Parts: sequence; structure tokens; C-alpha cells
Amino acid sequence: MTTQLHTGTSAPPPTRSARHRLPTPPPARRKKGWNRVWGLTAWVTGLFFFLPVAWMVLTSFHSETDAATNPPSLAAHLTLSGYREFFGSTTGQSPLPALINSATASIGSTVLVLLLAVPAAYALAIKPVRKWQDVLFFFLSTKMLPTVAGLLPIYLFAKNTGLLDNIWLLVILYTSMNLPIAVWMMRSFLAEVPIAILEAAQIDGASLLTTLRRIVAPIAAPGIAATALICFIFSWNEMLFARVLTGVAAVTSPVFLTGFVTSEGLFLAQVCAAATLISLPVLAAGFAAQDKLVQGLSLGAVK
Repeated sequence: MTTQLHTGTSAPPPTRSARHRLPTPPPARRKKGWNRVWGLTAWVTGLFFFLPVAWMVLTSFHSETDAATNPPSLAAHLTLSGYREFFGSTTGQSPLPALINSATASIGSTVLVLLLAVPAAYALAIKPVRKWQDVLFFFLSTKMLPTVAGLLPIYLFAKNTGLLDNIWLLVILYTSMNLPIAVWMMRSFLAEVPIAILEAAQIDGASLLTTLRRIVAPIAAPGIAATALICFIFSWNEMLFARVLTGVAAVTSPVFLTGFVTSEGLFLAQVCAAATLISLPVLAAGFAAQDKLVQGLSLGAVK
């Protein structure tokens, strides 16, 4: 009786394949290992993209002779001569007008883009619009035209209307250039706004402007911040139209930067110093809106 009970409760002896089978790691440990691998990959990728920026900043503190050496020396003497040249220590040419023009064109066009893109994206995302995908593709197809192809007609239009070397022409151009991307981005952001909240606002008698200002804008604030930052960066870095359509009064920072490139002499340290200072507004805007930028770019990625 005892033997039968013992036999009934005992497990069968392990087979040969089971004895030689390796233990499987738990899923949590494997997930943690993959997280470390992806984290290390992200750090390496970030450092890879950051190295050119760090090299530019380091070169801006070198003299022209040290910056022109090949290979460049990391232990070269540091100096502020490149920054003095940027502020016109020898030429007397101040970069302040160019910086003001860039800020005017970038901020002005970004504000106009948001004022136009938010209602358009609201109509495409929430209101029943037929073939809204075709409308979005039409907006985006305007970016497929090469910039050089539209340069001559725009130049002739500006010449005949007296808008050459006018900063407001750049504001209008940058608005039209960034509006398709802004509508495309804002449509995906506004599609995440709950319809029930908008219907409740309509029942309470809120107008369209009140709904956009008090309900849609606070909910889609991360997306609006991300769109504004991208439009600001595109406008600040644009150089082709600014180079052709401006001369003296409306010259922007990228055009002012090209003035340091000469056919004679050394200019690498001066260009790096100018590029570093001109990049500071974009870096400051990105740092100030980094939390909104991450939320906006990831909005709708996880349901």
C-alpha cells in the first residue's frame, strides 16, 4: 500500500534531453538586457551626432593658424579672436541687424504658420471633410518642388513689386514654405483630442474660436510647441532665398555667416565662432521646449 502511494505521487525520472537542456532566462531579465543594449546604442548615436558640434565649438576658440592645421591639434592655445571678429573688432560690422532680421523672419513666420495651421488641421482632423488624405497629400506635395525651381519667379515678383531686400517678404515666404508641414503635423496631433470634450463645448454654446483657444490649444499644447519649434528652426536656417532676395537691410544670420568665407586668408575659426553664436537661439529654444517637444513628437504613438 505504501509503495503504491509513493509510486503514484512521485514524478517520472528526467529524460536525457531534459537533463542536458539549458535553463531559460526569465523574460524580465531578457527585457532588461535588451534595454541596456538599446540604451547604449542611443548614447553612441547621440555622441556620434554631437561630435561635429563639439568640434565646431572647440575650433571656434582656436586661432586661425591652429584651426587650419591638419590634423588639428586638441591641445592648441585657446583664444577669443574668432568671436571678436564676429562682433566686428577689425571690420566694424555688427551682427546685430542680421540677428534681428533672422528673429523677425523666424518668429513672425512661425506665428503666422500656427494661426493658419491650427484651424486647417482642426477641420481635417475633427470636422467631416471628404478625401482628407488627398488634401494632406496636396499640402505635402508642394514641398516636392525644388526650391531652385521657384527662385526665379519669386525674384521677378519681388523685383516688380519693390519687395527686394524686405524682411516681410521673407516672412511671407517662410510662412508658405512651412505651412504644409505644420498642417500635416498638427492634423495628427489634433486627431488625438477627445471628441466628447468638443461636443460638450458645443452643447454649452462655445464658439469655434473659444473651442480652439480654451479647449484644443491646451490639450494639443505639446504638438503646437513641437510644430512651432520645427518651423522656427527651418526659418532660422534658411539661406537660399535670403541670399538672393536680400542685400543689406534684410540680410539674415546665415547670409551674414557666409561673409566670413573669403577667397584669401584663413577663416575657419571665424566661421566656427559665428556658427556657434548663430546656433545659440535654436539651441536655447530647443532646450526650453524639450519637454513639450518630446511629448508632441510622441503624441499618438502609444494608444
